[in-house]
Amino acid sequence: MNIPTVNDPEFSTYGRVIHGYDVSGLMKAMQNTPLPEDVIYVASAPELESLPGMDILADCLYGQSDLQTGYCNGHNQKLNALEYHRCSEINLAVTDLVLLVGRQQDITGSYIYDTSLVKAFLVPARTLIEVYGTTLHYAPCQTDANGFRCVVMLPRGTNEPLKRPARILSGEDKLLFAKNKWLLGHPEGGLPQEAWTGLRGENITLSCPG
Repeated sequence: MNIPTVNDPEFSTYGRVIHGYDVSGLMKAMQNTPLPEDVIYVASAPELESLPGMDILADCLYGQSDLQTGYCNGHNQKLNALEYHRCSEINLAVTDLVLLVGRQQDITGSYIYDTSLVKAFLVPARTLIEVYGTTLHYAPCQTDANGFRCVVMLPRGTNEPLKRPARILSGEDKLLFAKNKWLLGHPEGGLPQEAWTGLRGENITLSCPG
C-alpha cells in the first residue's frame, strides 16, 4: 500500500494539517503516558488537560466548546474497525504513525463498508491534524517496533459509555457504540459482540520494520 503523508493534497478529503500552535508541552507530557503491547485509549487525561495553553486550543480549534484531551497509545498494525463522530477530531502525532481512513459517504444503505476503499496516511511526529467528522478512522498504526503515541482531542463526553441502550429507529442507530461514536467492526477485529460488524473485505494489516 502506498502511504503518502498528511501533507499530500489527497488528505484534504479526510482532514487538514494545523499550523501555528505550540505543542511542546503536550509532546513532553505524553512521554509519561503508558505504551502497552496492545492499544490503550484514555478519553480525558487531567494531566494533559491542565497543561498551559490547552485553553487556547479549546478556544481556537473548538470555538470555546468544552474540550476533552486524552490519548491513544500502543502497538497496532491492523484496521480492525472504523468509527465516526458528529464532529471533527484533533490528533497530535507524538511519534510517527499511520492513520487508516475512509469516507462516511461510502457506507452503503445497508451500513456496510468495503475496506478496499481505505486510504493510509503517514502522520509525522509533532504534526497536529484535524480529522473531519465524515472521516472514518480508528486506532493509529505504528511505523516501527516501538509502537505509537497520539493525542486525541474531542468535545467532552465523546467515546464515553452510553447512558442507555441505543434507540433503533433507523439503520444507522445500530452503529451507535458509545457517546458520539458510530462504529463499524471487522469480523476479525476482536470487538465486543454488540458492535455492528459492518466492514467487508480484508482486515488491512500494515507491515513495519522490526
